[in-house]
Amino acid sequence: MNVYDFDGTIFYPASSLLFARFCMKRHPKLLFTYLPNFIRAARLYATGKIDRKRISAALHCVVRYLKNPDQDIADFWKKYEKNISPWYLEQKKSDDLIISGSPEYLLEPITKKLGVNLCATVVDKESGVMIGNVRVAKEKAKYIIDLDMPVIDNFYSDSLSDTPVALLSENAFFVKNKAQTPEPWPHMTPEFFEEVRKKINMGPRKLI
Repeated sequence: MNVYDFDGTIFYPASSLLFARFCMKRHPKLLFTYLPNFIRAARLYATGKIDRKRISAALHCVVRYLKNPDQDIADFWKKYEKNISPWYLEQKKSDDLIISGSPEYLLEPITKKLGVNLCATVVDKESGVMIGNVRVAKEKAKYIIDLDMPVIDNFYSDSLSDTPVALLSENAFFVKNKAQTPEPWPHMTPEFFEEVRKKINMGPRKLI
């Protein structure tokens, strides 16, 4: 089984942010309903006053403002399916697992079309409320362990915070250049592990 992160790994840029922007452009009223709350949350996150789960919840809840979310999501993928990396499409297999911090409601249509498996952050499509934790960093490794440790032949990600999953894999690849270039995972030096600790603890703080 091969396991892939999504944003920045096989798709560029971040799908959640891109979808929010897509929706605001399509539905300008979101600039007055959804956007102010997200900006407020982003400022709090940048200063360390809220955690990754709360900023993700503020981003993903855009779906609750949509009258026909399924149509918006379908139209989004019609426009941006082309952003999936060619190198991934060339090696895609039916037992691939996409594991991502982006919302399940957004990624499910495209992963179904690709014919692969998905584990993503669960968000209720009607209320916009997040259910459980964000599928990032240690949460990804926990999901793999809860599956009774299936053999991961190859793991791909653009984030050092995914090192826990890389360590569970036979081979791991770090993806660079806007999801275009997979390279061997960095060598596990003490300095590297210190950088990983910072990433897993979400510092320095970034939205993606």
